[in-house]
Amino acid sequence: MKTLSVAARWTMPFVLALWSLLVLTPMAQAKITGTNTQGAVDPIPVAIAPFGNDDVSSTIAGVIANDLGHSGYFSPMDPGSYPEQAGLGAEPTFPNWQQIGAKALVVGGVSQDGGKIKVSFKLYDVAAGQMIIASDVAASPKLARRIAHRVADQIYKAITGFDGYFDTRIVFVDETGGKAERVKKLAIMDQDGFNPRVLPINGSLLLTPRFNPTANEVAFMSYDTGVPRVFIYNIDTNQKEIVGDFQNMSFAPRFSPDGNTIIMSLQSDDGNYSDIIEMNLQTRQTRRVTQGGSINTAPCYSPDGGQIAFESDRGGTQQIYVMGADGSNPQRISFGQGRYSTPVWSPDGKWIAFTKNNAGKFAIGVMKPDGSGERILTEGFHNEGPTWAPNSHVVMFFRETGGENGGAQLFSVDVTGYNEQRIPTPNFGSDPAWSPRLN
Repeated sequence: MKTLSVAARWTMPFVLALWSLLVLTPMAQAKITGTNTQGAVDPIPVAIAPFGNDDVSSTIAGVIANDLGHSGYFSPMDPGSYPEQAGLGAEPTFPNWQQIGAKALVVGGVSQDGGKIKVSFKLYDVAAGQMIIASDVAASPKLARRIAHRVADQIYKAITGFDGYFDTRIVFVDETGGKAERVKKLAIMDQDGFNPRVLPINGSLLLTPRFNPTANEVAFMSYDTGVPRVFIYNIDTNQKEIVGDFQNMSFAPRFSPDGNTIIMSLQSDDGNYSDIIEMNLQTRQTRRVTQGGSINTAPCYSPDGGQIAFESDRGGTQQIYVMGADGSNPQRISFGQGRYSTPVWSPDGKWIAFTKNNAGKFAIGVMKPDGSGERILTEGFHNEGPTWAPNSHVVMFFRETGGENGGAQLFSVDVTGYNEQRIPTPNFGSDPAWSPRLN
């Protein structure tokens, strides 16, 4: 891959509220300027020229446009407004593109490279008349959509300075049947809702799926073995194994950052409380992290593995705590009105996302690991279950809709609280988990 740097400054009107997120990476040596408009973003008009006349080329260009538009930071332009044909062979006539209001221009082409297809593309700053990056991505023709996601990832990073998140997957609970007797299976799909499929795991009540760091295994809880227990399922081999054949219910699993350990909750013998335990997946040895007397659950490691966020009612109400990975020095970090649950550490370690229930309203919010900087991103009838994109800038969650025919649906929202969008699923969908970037 070849990346070119420029010394130009972008003049695009790009607005990001709440944070000063507008400085590009040093590699690009460029800067986007904008003004705060109280949580709104003025998307960058981007023209994506046709990559070719065949179906594969059209699909790739369409996926790139969909990815960039879905992020909320870009507004793909209508190809019918394009002033000229643009391709890899000649430099664009920038005044023509400036006249239609384009701020960024993507040109590309698709070719055969042995048994693979290769997508070559260039990204231009139209106002400055400069090329920002030129790159190639090649893979099997079966992976055409993934190639497009990777191209979109590079464009997204070149302009925003953030790592892309488009070449990822979502595992979630697929819900079918009547509201009183829902069948809940595990399903997986691309982050944009394409290529959904139900995983071939026995059981009709499977919950809380969580990816391992390499995105090829999922930990989950199943009710279909008599006593609810935690399992691991390998997506590549279709193999399932139990994580500790405990006498009591085990639930709320999550992998450690290195993937060698599972942390989860284990119900007490009398059923009145639960403790957090961890199991080494190589030795199968377990260690109790919390010590009884309250309901301790929903554990999540910090990205460096040194701390654990969890929810507990030890103070009388459901709140979020942070402790050392060995269980030492637990500290409550949620102090707003209402109950807090489902803490999830952002991949960059800067934020903890949570669910908040106050006065009958359910909200998804974020706070810093010390409890400061709490912000609500979105509220709804019943919002729950946040999960982070691998770039730490987008949160996905599910929202229950009321009524006899209501059910759970997936949504995403930017960390600024901007750009809330529904993520399509074939049926009702709940409890999403975002994968790391795919290899």
